[in-house]
Amino acid sequence: MLGRIVRVRNLLLIVPLFLVLVNAKAAERVGQTLTPFPDRPQAPEFELVDLEGNTHRMSDYRGRVVVVNFWATWCPPCREEMPSMQRAYEELRKDGIEILAINIGEDEDTIFGFTANFPVEFPLLLDLDSKTIQRWPVKGLPTTFVVDPDGRLAYRAIGGRAWDAPEIVSLIRALIP
Repeated sequence: MLGRIVRVRNLLLIVPLFLVLVNAKAAERVGQTLTPFPDRPQAPEFELVDLEGNTHRMSDYRGRVVVVNFWATWCPPCREEMPSMQRAYEELRKDGIEILAINIGEDEDTIFGFTANFPVEFPLLLDLDSKTIQRWPVKGLPTTFVVDPDGRLAYRAIGGRAWDAPEIVSLIRALIP
């Protein structure tokens, strides 16, 4: 009888733990989704310089899928997602998809120091006066948008993501005409 009580007690302890783990995994998967824009508004124009001094305009990328990320070096989720964004870039650039990371309000030296620990190959653009972020529907950092080939906002992600997750890569690739 005592053995049966111990087994039941152990089962009662294990089941809630299992449910917590299952729910954590489900929440993790939900966190890897992108929110669609139902009306697909036009992506706001910008003209920003990258770390090499090259000028980039949103309109330069018309006809291509573009991932536009707003970030800062002091933002922990921004730092956490940057390696996965680089891995996604390595995979997606073969399809002509571009990633642009727009840094908010930080100088070149700060960003350059960041890239020593988080090297990336995609352009890091400078929004020194924060005028660009004010024109986009950003809800905190990081906020990332996926722009379709017509220059319209297709998806938004508020908070960090694993950008190389298969479900995210598939959603982005699905926008290629």
